[in-house]
Amino acid sequence: MQHVSALIISLLMMSVAYNRVFTPSRELGIALHDAARLLRTYSDQRARELNTTRAQWAVLARLQRCEGVKQSELAEALDIAPITLGRLIDKLALAGLVERRDDPADRRAHRLYLTEKAAPALSALGALAEDVMGRALAGLDENAIRTILKGLATIKGNLKTELHPGACAK
Repeated sequence: MQHVSALIISLLMMSVAYNRVFTPSRELGIALHDAARLLRTYSDQRARELNTTRAQWAVLARLQRCEGVKQSELAEALDIAPITLGRLIDKLALAGLVERRDDPADRRAHRLYLTEKAAPALSALGALAEDVMGRALAGLDENAIRTILKGLATIKGNLKTELHPGACAK
């Protein structure tokens, strides 16, 4: 938590230096945005080590958590256009990592499942994710990480309630 406090203080000092003093909540918003952008950029670089993209990695990781999800639901959860997800699924299906199955309740919809061939890829991506996050969270202890995670879950819940009342919290 000390590291987070130091980050917030340094951001406040930077704001004062530029004659722009924002509230701590606005500074937190800026810090979250910057950290997310840097994490995406770093993840893009690291995903290339496994000959994949961050987008493909996100699809596989989300399917690992929510296997059997409808393609439209996955697009919404990943905040990408359905056509974009369709292309990603096409590539992952061609690689033998994902398969579409007809939805028995809706003949227009497909449900997405990982194949057995996806297990080694998911294992490698999981190890990569641990390394990426270990580097990103260096200097934070377990309690600080839990506190941040709890705060982010609250923020996520608040925003989901504002955007999609009654939405699934996955």
